[in-house]
Amino acid sequence: MRSGRLRELLAGASVLLPLGTGTAFADGPPHNWQLGFQEAASPIKEQMESFHNLLLIIIVALTVFVLGLLVYVMWRFSADRNPVPSKTAHNTIIEVVWTVAPVLILLVIVVPSFRLLYYGDRTPNPEMTLIAHGYQWYWGYEYPDQKVAEYTSYLVKDEDLKPDQVRMLSVDNPVVLPVDTDIQILTTAGDVIHSWAVPAFGLKKDAIPGRTNETWVRIDKPGVYYGQCSQLCGTDHAYMPIEVHAVSRADFDKWVVEKVGPNPAEKPKLLTMTWDEAQARTKLAQAGQ
Repeated sequence: MRSGRLRELLAGASVLLPLGTGTAFADGPPHNWQLGFQEAASPIKEQMESFHNLLLIIIVALTVFVLGLLVYVMWRFSADRNPVPSKTAHNTIIEVVWTVAPVLILLVIVVPSFRLLYYGDRTPNPEMTLIAHGYQWYWGYEYPDQKVAEYTSYLVKDEDLKPDQVRMLSVDNPVVLPVDTDIQILTTAGDVIHSWAVPAFGLKKDAIPGRTNETWVRIDKPGVYYGQCSQLCGTDHAYMPIEVHAVSRADFDKWVVEKVGPNPAEKPKLLTMTWDEAQARTKLAQAGQ
């Protein structure tokens, strides 16, 4: 019975292990046997990893210290070594130490914690804004500075997947964002609470009906990054992924020009050129063809 039960547990663990280790991915699709955090693609995520490593050191040191203390007490004050127990009720030095030491440890933790909290809250001088609207069960994206009207982003169904697309993560209309740019991200929702989360950026911001929440990102390198709605929002919660294409600032401007067309009602804000310069370059390119 015991050997049969052990085989069942080992079989279950062998199934769960790939699931637990295959969820970390950054630029591109996930791969088997990935461990730890997704590769950082923003300063926010880098600081999160640094803070995590600090906490890991503190936790391991405390665990080893407490374990050693317990083992020492079990050995030193066993019945054989200590047949007549001490009747000491108080020890001032020990009481001061076990009160002051946790306070000092918390101070070591709270300083980088609050620094990270405020750093990831908002950027004071954003160069552009992305608005993410959560719906049941898809996302809508709008670029107010670039005059790109809201467009929808749906999951690509299994039967429609292309060879370079990822099941349950690729979408028909991805988000396009420039690298090396301070981007303000505003989230809201049209029905229930959603959450816009991209782990490689260290972002997770709730999208709440009737309210606008704010966060920001500065993407370090070009690539394709994936995320998902991380707030239970109904039956198709698992089917509203996020796909972000991070491109150069110049390529982002080209995408904006193509998206808004030749005669927008308002001139969009570009990052590497003015709208008139973009129009002139477009005309030269067309003339060259």
